[in-house]
Amino acid sequence: MPVQYVLGEWDFQDLTLKMKPPVFIPRPETEDLVSLIVEEESQKREKNSGLCLPVPVPHPVILEIGCGSGAIALSLLGKLLQSRVIAIDKEEAAVDLTRENAQRLQLQERIHILHHDVSYSSAKQLLVWGPIDFIVSNPPYVFHEDMASLDAEILCYEDLDALDGGDDGMRVIKTILALAPSLLKDSGSVFLEVDPRHPDMVENWLQAHPNLLLILRAIHKDFCGKGSLQVSQPSHTLR
Repeated sequence: MPVQYVLGEWDFQDLTLKMKPPVFIPRPETEDLVSLIVEEESQKREKNSGLCLPVPVPHPVILEIGCGSGAIALSLLGKLLQSRVIAIDKEEAAVDLTRENAQRLQLQERIHILHHDVSYSSAKQLLVWGPIDFIVSNPPYVFHEDMASLDAEILCYEDLDALDGGDDGMRVIKTILALAPSLLKDSGSVFLEVDPRHPDMVENWLQAHPNLLLILRAIHKDFCGKGSLQVSQPSHTLR
């Protein structure tokens, strides 16, 4: 059994989170997703502070798809102190664990947690606080043919639905990207953890779906050689 389940808790960023099987255990490399969003929000605020805007820039609304233990969502709430997060997961055990961790960390007032399986028709349920600044997800992205080669401990104890991304590893990624234009603010972005093979595949898929008006903005490599993607609308200016 993974040590995180044996201990019943694990650290992620600056937080100690409760862990329960079979909810997916957050990996250290996923901390990069949090750092990228914090940096992006900091750059936005720095840029806007020099514009002498007549009204204050609203604090960010963030959507996490596939919240698991709540690691990403709660870390963002801890680092972006005025932000609000909508966290969803299709597994009830994950929703319950995110809710428990939010309460333990006294962050429950700024998070809306939903038991929901994201689909192409999800927009209405997810706009509870209006348009979204950032969509973030560590989605299932393992190619189905690679599932059998995962560590035996993972295969025995963790939720395999949180890992298996279908034949091309992009089953959930495609749903998130197709949904994004109906959720994001004009300046919004999607941040995804992906397989190293996915950046080119995502770029090709976006080019094949020009109606979404999304482009691959940036690719980031983590210390494990995996990648994170930033996808946004063309009007989202480079900084």
